[in-house]
Amino acid sequence: MEWITDPAELGARLRGVLRVGLDTEFIRERTWWPQLALVQVAIQRVDSVHDILLIDPLVPGMCDALRPLLADTSVLKVMHSASEDLVALKHACGVVPEPLFDTQIAAALGGIGAGIGYQRLVQETLGVALEKGETRSDWLRRPLSPSQLKYAAEDVEHLFELHDALAQRLDDLGRRAWLEEDAARLVANAQRDELEPWPHLGLRSAQHLDADAQVRLLRVLRWRDAYARDNDRPRTWILESEFAATLARTPPTDLPSLQSQLDAQPKAPRKLAAAIWAALQTPLADEGNAPSVRSEETDKHALRKLQQAVAARSAELGLPDGVLASRRWLEPLLDGKDWPGPLAGWRRDQLEPALSPLLPPTGGRSNPSV
Repeated sequence: MEWITDPAELGARLRGVLRVGLDTEFIRERTWWPQLALVQVAIQRVDSVHDILLIDPLVPGMCDALRPLLADTSVLKVMHSASEDLVALKHACGVVPEPLFDTQIAAALGGIGAGIGYQRLVQETLGVALEKGETRSDWLRRPLSPSQLKYAAEDVEHLFELHDALAQRLDDLGRRAWLEEDAARLVANAQRDELEPWPHLGLRSAQHLDADAQVRLLRVLRWRDAYARDNDRPRTWILESEFAATLARTPPTDLPSLQSQLDAQPKAPRKLAAAIWAALQTPLADEGNAPSVRSEETDKHALRKLQQAVAARSAELGLPDGVLASRRWLEPLLDGKDWPGPLAGWRRDQLEPALSPLLPPTGGRSNPSV
């Protein structure tokens, strides 16, 4: 384990690499973007020498020195639960590391468990018990403590062993291509760095809004998320979701009435009244295509039948619950829409024979002639 603070030294140490185990520590409490605080890299070289480098990204030039390795598609990146790490590295280094082998995804596809944590996976797969004492550390402080450094190094120390065990398991099951597809989608999502197009769908209280109110909620949440990202602030610091739902349910009649509502809320963004008013009043180009938030009773029977079919197929494949399809992925199929991105590829191949008889006539594969 070595603490690296010299970009030139880092560049020299990253030559001749076969594969890397990669992890990051970041802070995201007061910002939209993750603040990259530490990069841990386990290195396997062509000469079989293994190193663990703890890289200080706060040093000027360090991210520039790290970028070529992240961009080198000949070097496999082994990570665990990589989605937020990919965003942190993209923001700090300007590149998303690929190709990716995510050990959390591999564990799910291998039937070990869905969303399993690194410590538990190491324990169950390798029989090694890791400490958890630094999970809430301030990783931006300097110097880092010996216990922080030890914890950080352990986060990549076992990634190669996990990769080898899980890759063999997936190969035995014939599922390596599943992992590659899911990992590629994760990388592509980080590269696109797009805002959630339908943020109203994630708000439980939105199911109680009528169609017009859902559109208003979509407008104001789209504005909120874009403003938060552009100003690098947490979205809830700009406008809390439940207050946005209140504005959508009972919209103000004019700007002064909106200002009065904001003034009555302790955490409301009083200075942004004009921008919020404009968001509520301005139609979105694609709002006519917005999916409606389903109430718990809407198509409850049909959705349950889809979920039961998914559960049955998951059991046949030995997959944990939630890996094949979530409720949110299934709902568009009930509207007769084509299979959404996460359900495309291998998931569609596994599910379509069982789900197609349960779907509306307009669902299923798109007409290739269109």
